[in-house]
Amino acid sequence: MAIDRIFKDEASEEKGERARMASFVGAMAIADLVKTTLGPKGMDKILQSTGRGREVTVTNDGATILKSLHIDNPAAKVLVDLSKVQDDEVGDGTTSVVVLAGELLREAEKLVAVKIHPMTIISGFRMAAECARNALLEKVVDNKADSEKFRLDLLNIAMTTLSSKILSQDKEHFAKLAVDAVMRLKGSTNLESIQIIKKPGGSLKDSFLDEGFILDKKIGIGQPKRIENAKILVANTAMDTDKVKIYGARVRVDSMARVAQIETAEKEKMREKVQKIIGHGINCFVNRQLIYNFPEELFADAGILAIEHADFDGIERLALVTGGEIASTFDNPESVKLGHCDLIEEIMIGEDKLIHFSGVAMGQACTIVLRGASHHVLDEAERSLHDALCVLSQTVNDSRVLLGGGWPEMVMSKEVDALAKKTPGKKSLAIEAFSRALLAIPTIIADNAGLDSAELISQLRAEHQKEGCTAGIDVISGSVGDMAERGICEAFKVKQAVLLSSTEATEMILRVDEIITCAPRRREDRM
Repeated sequence: MAIDRIFKDEASEEKGERARMASFVGAMAIADLVKTTLGPKGMDKILQSTGRGREVTVTNDGATILKSLHIDNPAAKVLVDLSKVQDDEVGDGTTSVVVLAGELLREAEKLVAVKIHPMTIISGFRMAAECARNALLEKVVDNKADSEKFRLDLLNIAMTTLSSKILSQDKEHFAKLAVDAVMRLKGSTNLESIQIIKKPGGSLKDSFLDEGFILDKKIGIGQPKRIENAKILVANTAMDTDKVKIYGARVRVDSMARVAQIETAEKEKMREKVQKIIGHGINCFVNRQLIYNFPEELFADAGILAIEHADFDGIERLALVTGGEIASTFDNPESVKLGHCDLIEEIMIGEDKLIHFSGVAMGQACTIVLRGASHHVLDEAERSLHDALCVLSQTVNDSRVLLGGGWPEMVMSKEVDALAKKTPGKKSLAIEAFSRALLAIPTIIADNAGLDSAELISQLRAEHQKEGCTAGIDVISGSVGDMAERGICEAFKVKQAVLLSSTEATEMILRVDEIITCAPRRREDRM
């Protein structure tokens, strides 16, 4: 009796088998949840939040789905984190990573059931992962030297990434947009300078890439609508001090005339500030905060285009793009870096007016304008495009490319199988299990397309015994197809991240033999 009282009331612990059961079951449930979104024929999920406004998200992106779930099971949380990290690291493969980890756990569960120690399984998995990675390394293609071919690779990767998303119908169009945008970055993985503007209306096909920078604002009244050879001052400063604005400030005056004097003084102060700004020799002033009528009028008189309330992303990006810096004091004009661009004008997209900066100093920046039927479509399109952009920008740096469509998994599984046959001892069982788990990915791709997965996978297996085989699952025709011919490519970096992180996560969950849940804190203890 005394032993049970180690923990406070209501704390629970699960030991050994039960703990392992709980973590396996939770992790596999999560994997099964996102499993159906895998592959070109994967389906989407609708997520409805219970919060205010009951927002609805329709998505195919594993990380987005898992991020929105509130999960109690500790092992499941590990998988959710896994997909988040995959999303931040390489952007794509968020579903695959969870599915692979789930399959590894499913295999591990069988092994634990036949009394193989988790540590043995872990060391087997480690060997297998290393072997699988080397198998991929031998097969990678690197076309960095040949820019034509490399561009083709990028296009293929983008199309492969997009084919499982909502954009799959217009994937050529969007792949081209994504590749153009990433090529402009010239090798930096900073996606900040690619701006995505979503405007409902039109269809997805109407989306386009714009070379310049588009600011989602209107041009003020009575100001020039078009400026050539613009010098831009980007600022974050208050331009609305023609009223006493301090809350709780009490000004005692003995007559109305005094109030007028205070006001005039403030106006003068404002005028001086505007004069200082104009003294920079600019013809466009972009401010993050609002600009009152009075200074706006002064700017208009000086023929300067003043833009107020440019949101923070917009202004950071604008400064980045035009090569200026964000200023907040204007006393010494020589130290402020101004931004430059060739032309500022107003354009119309749908029924909204936007300000378009073209011929910007930094050739890296561009804007992708997405059009679509509704907000949900646009959000999902943005997520898909973001995945493609992430993968491409990673590939530009690490230009190794693999074929897609379940081909890498088959290659890895074949090598891992060979390793299992050479390895003595119980480890070999774990290595074999790893190879089975790798096969799950092509199996699920085939299942999601409603094909006979067992038949297809065995055909593929036979194909892969030949040297230099490029066979994978061709979901469109429903058979085994040549992936090189189809141009189905994936980035090596994504595959490697999927492989290594899912193995590590599995390892972590396998090491668990006890789950202790703390007792909730009581409210009344605080008194």
